[in-house]
Amino acid sequence: MGAQPMKVSPAIVLLLLSHAEQWGPLGTLGTPVGPPGSVLYPFGPEVGDEATLHEDDGTSPEIFLQENFSFFGRAHRSLYVNNNGVVSFGTMVPEFTPQPFPLPGRRPFVAPYWADVDTRLGGDVFYRQSRDPRLLARLARDLAPAVPPGDPPPQPTWAFVATWHRVAYFGSASDKVNTFQAVLASDGATCFVLLNYGELQWTTGIANQGDPHTGLGGTPAQAGFNSGDDVHYYNVPGSRTPAVQSLGRRSNLGVPGRWAFRVDHFEATEGPPETAGTPPQTPEAPRSPLPPHKTLSAPPNAPRTTEERVYVCGS
Repeated sequence: MGAQPMKVSPAIVLLLLSHAEQWGPLGTLGTPVGPPGSVLYPFGPEVGDEATLHEDDGTSPEIFLQENFSFFGRAHRSLYVNNNGVVSFGTMVPEFTPQPFPLPGRRPFVAPYWADVDTRLGGDVFYRQSRDPRLLARLARDLAPAVPPGDPPPQPTWAFVATWHRVAYFGSASDKVNTFQAVLASDGATCFVLLNYGELQWTTGIANQGDPHTGLGGTPAQAGFNSGDDVHYYNVPGSRTPAVQSLGRRSNLGVPGRWAFRVDHFEATEGPPETAGTPPQTPEAPRSPLPPHKTLSAPPNAPRTTEERVYVCGS
């Protein structure tokens, strides 16, 4: 996936930013986030979630699944929940610079919001497996619009819920946070992924040329799927552009903030319906100067990330 740029501790960045002659005062704060969006499924310790450690570029241990999960025609029995907004099969994904799909090599994963999360500065990453009948019944209702007319309605018997709750970005000099969720659901054969979005207040950490005060600019987050076969992939429209911040207001189901896909026999439809008109492009924020010793990632160079195509895996 290519070499990652070197990071500098946020404490050092904040020290540099506090030097008024060079950087100016820390006078710009983000708006406090409101309640999570209604599309989110229950999460947190009270429903039995576990959590990753509060660290930069962290990940969960390998999680062995109670149910086979078929992803692009390959059955998986374990996965990792990565702090940087990725659920991955077979290997951890500590990389903090989002890349366009397809990625070289066998790196199958789901990316609800691949960006440079730093939970040392705020937020939690939760996860759990569940066979709770109430959760499964809600999933069945919510997934029903994701299947074509005439197909059997989804009846999941197992679910995996990963939630990034009020997570901060690397190098943050604000109180901006993001909340989003990835849900895997299966009946043992048919498999779905839902991407649910609460409020998204930032797109980019400072190691990817983001502004420390706004969390915008640079190389924004990536959302979608990578099969690991170098052929089948899907980039959610707006990925790696400022429009990725509007995922909570868009949908391919007509439900703002929810995206759903069948992934055992994968098909990503062109032109997901917009729920409130075409979202405006969020202007890129002005960049603050960065320390001369800070190495940054390369700028985006793959325009294919915003393409909308149909990719089918399996038969």
